[in-house]
Amino acid sequence: MYRDIMKWLLLLSLVALSQCRVTKVPLKKGKSLRQNLKEHGLLEDFLKKHPYNPASKYFPSLANEAASEPLTNYMDAEYYGTISIGTPAQDFSVLFDTGSSNLWVPSVYCSSPACTNHKKFNPSDSSTYQATSEKVSIQYGTGSMTGILGYDTVQVSGIVDTNQIFGLSETEPGSSNYYAAFDGILGLAFPSISSSGATPVFDNMMNEGLVSQDLFSVYLSSDDQSGSFVMFGGIDSSYYSGNLNWIPLSNETYWQITMDSITMNGETIACSGGCQAIIDTGTSLLVGPSTGISNIESYIGADNGTISCSATSSLPNIVFTINGIEFPVPASAYIIDSSGSCFSGFEGIPTSYGQQWILGDVFIRQYYVVFDRANNQVGLAPVA
Repeated sequence: MYRDIMKWLLLLSLVALSQCRVTKVPLKKGKSLRQNLKEHGLLEDFLKKHPYNPASKYFPSLANEAASEPLTNYMDAEYYGTISIGTPAQDFSVLFDTGSSNLWVPSVYCSSPACTNHKKFNPSDSSTYQATSEKVSIQYGTGSMTGILGYDTVQVSGIVDTNQIFGLSETEPGSSNYYAAFDGILGLAFPSISSSGATPVFDNMMNEGLVSQDLFSVYLSSDDQSGSFVMFGGIDSSYYSGNLNWIPLSNETYWQITMDSITMNGETIACSGGCQAIIDTGTSLLVGPSTGISNIESYIGADNGTISCSATSSLPNIVFTINGIEFPVPASAYIIDSSGSCFSGFEGIPTSYGQQWILGDVFIRQYYVVFDRANNQVGLAPVA
């Protein structure tokens, strides 16, 4: 009898384990919104009408009142992956964004210009869709995506997330979103910053026991097109060298950590005495207070962001010291070559937003990043 019970318990545990998954979602590196606008001759006029302020993503109430374009925060984002929603599945290209928490996609209820050029979710075509009367408004500066909330099955690679709440857009202000390469956004930050209190996708995965570990990891390839991924429930040690360095979170909203200093050639050029930093897959550049960015630009000889491509070979690493450990980023990473003309990978934000830094894709391409929800920490190791 005892043996029979043990056999059943073992069988049940194996079934439970089989439902926990580790899965990779390939990320494609495509053209950014900035590149698309530039190719269509619209970039200069757009930036005049919609001043770009990367901080508005984190402080929407303080955003420039002239900025009515909701997705300018993602102007330089380039990495997208595919998910599906509904039964049968409707596919969408989304930005996996550790700097926000909601999942939303365009819907058939949206008539904004941006929606006419992207895939739109049709709830009538899904047998598993459940409607709600709840509204959602996701702020990006003074613009917003407005829509309704609904529930449906969301498939992220091999993980089937049933009963996931998500936003169906009704308005997406700003005609330039027409040129964005992604359809929607899948936020991977904490529930505390989720609009309308919607449960984030990864939280639902954890709650339903769909991942073998309560963490996900990100690898961004420097390759022009392929190799990048976000991995849910696991870590692939073949993509990094040495050991992971674990850094405790200072705030459970964004993936926020305390940074000790920023140096070049041993000289502190920013973040003197320490500062806060957010590791954000949804931001392409290295973003910081305008005073610190000015110091860096002056040090490397950049003129209003532009710099000679030949400078790459002679400039030093910029070193981010975090939790007592140095994380260098070479000039070949922070100087970006765009069709023969080069610009720095740094972007300034007004000091009125505080001294917060955003470590975007320029940094993440150098380090394999583990986002550990179980222990509220991030792990960093140099890419292999």
